[in-house]
Amino acid sequence: MKCPFCGAASTQVTDTRENDEGDIIRRRRRCGDCDKRFTTYERIELKLPQVVKKNGSRAEYEREKLLGSMKLALRKRPVTAESVEHALDRIESRLLSLGEREVPSDKLGELVMRELKRLDKVAYIRFASVYRNFEDAEEFSEVIREVSTPAKPRTRTRS
Repeated sequence: MKCPFCGAASTQVTDTRENDEGDIIRRRRRCGDCDKRFTTYERIELKLPQVVKKNGSRAEYEREKLLGSMKLALRKRPVTAESVEHALDRIESRLLSLGEREVPSDKLGELVMRELKRLDKVAYIRFASVYRNFEDAEEFSEVIREVSTPAKPRTRTRS
């Protein structure tokens, strides 16, 4: 691993730790030339499907781009960064479980909306208003009614 400060290739691992879930390894490193320290992270890299946009073009799936969209919707909302990371992990798990090489962008958008609905209703409405490209106030009102209507409790029938 090259040193990000001086570019030397002689870096040494001084500490290695796994996160609680065991899917990320954090390594503290020290450069043998300039003696500066830095941290690297190792994560399993799985091949996620390409995203097929509405105009037919294809793009590589980018976690950071999706994170940016979610952060925009969650701006100034009381949601932890850890919750957002877990939501992204669930989206990626779902994409991998599809077993497809390509996924339509609207399928990805629906997955994001499902996660935002779980995290924060206001963020869900913000994202939906842009993603669904509302034509009028009635469409906007429908989404607000959707999140404000409490789920009906299930009734059990006795046999």
